[in-house]
Amino acid sequence: MSSRLPLDGIRVADFTWVGAGPFLTKPLADHGADVIKIESRTRTDPIRGMAPFRDGSPGTDRSGYFANRNTSKRSVCLDLKDPRGRDLALELIARSDVVANNFTPGTMDRLGLGHQDVLEVRPDIVYLDMPMQGNAGPHRDFRGYGLTIAAAGGLLGLTGHPGRPPVGTGTNYPDHVPNPLHAAVAVLAALRRRRRTGEGQYIELAQLESTVNVIGPALLAAAAGLPTGRSGNADAVAAPHGVYPCAGEDRWCAVSVCTDGQWTALARTLGNPAWTSRPDLATAEGRRAARQELDELMASQTASRQAGALADALTAAGVAAAEVSDAEQVLADPQLNARGHWSVLDHPVMGPSVYDNIPYRLSATPGALRAPAPLLGADTREVCVDLLGLDPGTYEHLANEGVVG
Repeated sequence: MSSRLPLDGIRVADFTWVGAGPFLTKPLADHGADVIKIESRTRTDPIRGMAPFRDGSPGTDRSGYFANRNTSKRSVCLDLKDPRGRDLALELIARSDVVANNFTPGTMDRLGLGHQDVLEVRPDIVYLDMPMQGNAGPHRDFRGYGLTIAAAGGLLGLTGHPGRPPVGTGTNYPDHVPNPLHAAVAVLAALRRRRRTGEGQYIELAQLESTVNVIGPALLAAAAGLPTGRSGNADAVAAPHGVYPCAGEDRWCAVSVCTDGQWTALARTLGNPAWTSRPDLATAEGRRAARQELDELMASQTASRQAGALADALTAAGVAAAEVSDAEQVLADPQLNARGHWSVLDHPVMGPSVYDNIPYRLSATPGALRAPAPLLGADTREVCVDLLGLDPGTYEHLANEGVVG
């Protein structure tokens, strides 16, 4: 196993903020890239002010949300609206391999940091834009976050029960999965191409279009004239298929029965209640036709059982089942702990804090959470003086005027 990380030697000028952008640059940082997050003291990254906060105490450097998104990075504060701050940003870009931003279209151009501006100082740059709906068209200036994108992209329209409003995914799913990971793959592909050809790359990742990939089967169904829409927990194959109440407050067990053999095993595990012998439930087709009633019957049987014990008994019998875990249970989960999913990093302000580890492992060059999330502007002097060669006296003068800090 090599001690060298796969992205050693790569530097990223990271202008991203909020959700999707920082989650794009995080895996690059965790795998060795020098990701330098360009921030502002007058307009801080919104997720620095988002809960959960360590010990429930709000603060710019106390957000668990921000910390989770920004491991292994450095932070510098520049006033990009001041020409001197912009020039320092361009000097950093000249020493970088990747520039990434997820601002509204035109923002980087107005700052003098657009793609054409950057090409003048780094012709082989990999430049990534992550606009909500692209840099062209009548919707180019629409603003939004993950929840907005999930709604506009059709994802929310598929969540919930028929005849009721959409319930969403419980989180800003586009910010956590499709958009940052699609962008990361695009950046890696561009770096690989540059290594072969010496040429940079301009990447436009429209987040709405990226999110639409999540609902591909529904789009195909609609194109074929098939009905689409909200179906609760119903599945095209499995029945019963749902999350059922168990003993205790807000305790639940997820169960999915796909075959007749699993149906027999379910009945046996539940103690063969009379309704499991009904002829109309003997076939998968019959069970699917009686979904709603079947869900009610299941709930009547599971409500008095312990969720964990029920899930264990069902899985031992060959039925897909799992206890619905709360955060405390997830932290204690034996499988996640055996896999090293949790990592404790000592944050300068929050102290020892739990982070979820990299969910995949490269065999020869595995990444690592190399450092906790940076304090706001913690590395400004180091980057400006040591990397960019700014005279210490000049740095102090610019710091006093709020250009850096």
